[in-house]
Amino acid sequence: ARIWDYFNKRKHTILVDSSQTLDESNLQMDQDILLEVQVDEFWPSGFGMDSTGNELALVPIEPLRSSTTIAGGPTLSNGHSTSYTSSFFQGSTLSSPFTDMEDGYDTSRPVTRSDRGGLAGLQNLGNTCFMNSAIQCLVHTPPLVEYFLQDYTDEINGQNPLGMNGELALAFGELLRKLWASGRTPIAPRAFKGKLARFAPQFSGYNQHDSQELLAFLLDGLHEDLNRVKQKPYIEAKDSDGRTDEEVADECWRYHKARNDSVIVDICQGQYKSTLVCPVCNKISITFDPFMYLSLPLPSTVTRTMTITVLYGDGSGLPMPHTVTILKHGCCKDLSQALGTACCLKSDECLLLAEVYEHRIYRYLEIPLDPLSSIKDDEYIVAYRIPKKRAELTRLEICHRYLDNSMSDNMKDCERKLFLTPLVSYLEDPQTGADIDLAVSRMLYPLRRKTCFSPTKAHGGKENGSVSEAIDESINSCSDLSGSGKQSTDNNTELEEMSSRELSFQLCITDDRGLNCRPIVKDLLIKPSKLVKVILDWTDKEHELYDTSYLKDLPEVHKTGLTVKKTLQDAVSLFSCLDAFLKEEPLGPDDMWYCPRCKEHRQATKKLDLWRLPDILVFHLKRFSYSRYLKNKLDTFVNFPIYNLDLSKYVKSKDASTRSHVYELYAISNHYGGLGGGHYSAYAKLIDDDRWYHFNDAHVSPVTEAEIRTSAAYVLFYKRVKS
Repeated sequence: ARIWDYFNKRKHTILVDSSQTLDESNLQMDQDILLEVQVDEFWPSGFGMDSTGNELALVPIEPLRSSTTIAGGPTLSNGHSTSYTSSFFQGSTLSSPFTDMEDGYDTSRPVTRSDRGGLAGLQNLGNTCFMNSAIQCLVHTPPLVEYFLQDYTDEINGQNPLGMNGELALAFGELLRKLWASGRTPIAPRAFKGKLARFAPQFSGYNQHDSQELLAFLLDGLHEDLNRVKQKPYIEAKDSDGRTDEEVADECWRYHKARNDSVIVDICQGQYKSTLVCPVCNKISITFDPFMYLSLPLPSTVTRTMTITVLYGDGSGLPMPHTVTILKHGCCKDLSQALGTACCLKSDECLLLAEVYEHRIYRYLEIPLDPLSSIKDDEYIVAYRIPKKRAELTRLEICHRYLDNSMSDNMKDCERKLFLTPLVSYLEDPQTGADIDLAVSRMLYPLRRKTCFSPTKAHGGKENGSVSEAIDESINSCSDLSGSGKQSTDNNTELEEMSSRELSFQLCITDDRGLNCRPIVKDLLIKPSKLVKVILDWTDKEHELYDTSYLKDLPEVHKTGLTVKKTLQDAVSLFSCLDAFLKEEPLGPDDMWYCPRCKEHRQATKKLDLWRLPDILVFHLKRFSYSRYLKNKLDTFVNFPIYNLDLSKYVKSKDASTRSHVYELYAISNHYGGLGGGHYSAYAKLIDDDRWYHFNDAHVSPVTEAEIRTSAAYVLFYKRVKS
């Protein structure tokens, strides 16, 4: 007896007894094998009958896999995929020098396109829709079609240790030739998948994978297999050292081409400028690096909305919450800058960020490059407006405490509890308790219940910690300590008169942990220190004089329950994704840069700019996000142009005007569904027909331009429009 690989009801190769796995033998899920039994020294002449006329057993090959498919169609209980319909070929097996190629095309023989070439689908071999989608986009890339339909054997680099002995390029070229020569007959990419599993084991088996990850591997693998450079020279990288960007960029590109020269580099590789700035010594390092594609973040994944309450450190205004939108992976400096703009920060002021926990200051966020990821959405963050020149000043931190007599009306020593939002101010060399008392009076002055506005009005105009414009005007007119005129003079005079009397408040000075409270008296000497912490004990008198509602109920950084579902009106443009990709941002703590001037690793800021664009420009939309505890897919609709994608303003090279930077869309790799289950397909345009088609595994159907823009778009392929 002998056993044949009987894929698509055709004899391919005899399966001999060996240690090869099913993958290595190119045996696919759901395919048949043919058992031939020799009778009286004769082998059966038919393909479906033995010598006695009985039907032969067709044994389904079912590799071990999960009973639940991730993509590529529904799965039956026995694990068989039903996502495609097999197309049976007729006729005998063709002899071929390529034993693993189904049709055995000769790669040295130029092939012309058939009249209806490029409309063949690819059979799903079991969760291979990700591969089919990426391949269809590549085989409809015009320069690659022209290249692989010609004789390219002279460019096969079988000696490149970074390549795959030319086998990946041969397998891809063979598959492309079949797709362009077979009309509409679906192709089973078995040989190509076998090569893929051999050289990239991560894509072996029948699990779902990412089409963009496969695309990145294919482009890199094809480049190495077709690299015209047989011996790569060693070239030491150089820093810019004050030279012009044009000179450095051209030098870097020459060095890159001296080691990497292939059709992939010719059409798919561009160059971007990377600028690193040391936060300590301001050393600037500029490098120019090649890219094969651009992975663009979606703005909804890179921005973050944060609500922070801003308080005046000199008592010149009421606390006010501000909501700002900043980069999610930004730093505290970005938050301070956004808040400063929102609250109209003065030129001689800066913001001191702090986290409030249980009515104490839990921590100060004073390091500008600390990542915003350290601030959680359910935390309470405040910002104090303080003077820029504070190096010689003393920080005064004020917490509030009240007498909790809820246990018993007869208890004299009831428990004292903290409440309200802490206040922070800066003093110039406080000497005595009177100085502290005067500072507390200044800080509380905007909260005084004055005759110029009633307590009822103050409460009525307040919503979520903010006050109405009427209250703002009243406060500005009667308590702006930094203003000019008689009112400001009266306020200062009143505060000075208060300082000449006994202390106005019951104050205690504490240690760093808020313990060891000592009452503050008028003549108490304050030890010189950078930080003085005091506790203000509120009595009925303070409650009558001051409206505490402005210091209560801090808003959370971000209240997720109020998030409104996104609609198509919230769609983002491809340009906004590109802006987010090119925006300056600090490096992460795990990606520190070694500063050659400081001789230490620094958390530098990084800025990318496009310098040189390729003829084929690929955009990868980063829809998938992964963290330690969460995996997510964004179905945000990205509005991308089909024609006239003009990137001229993004290209920073002075020589950019010599080439067109206008692009036209010609292919899209789509992903439908979520992470737990999904499906890939492709849209591609036949340039000769000027018509779009939907390639859904083996099924190919025409579509209109209006249909190709969807929220499933994952990888976009553009070609340069000749000027």
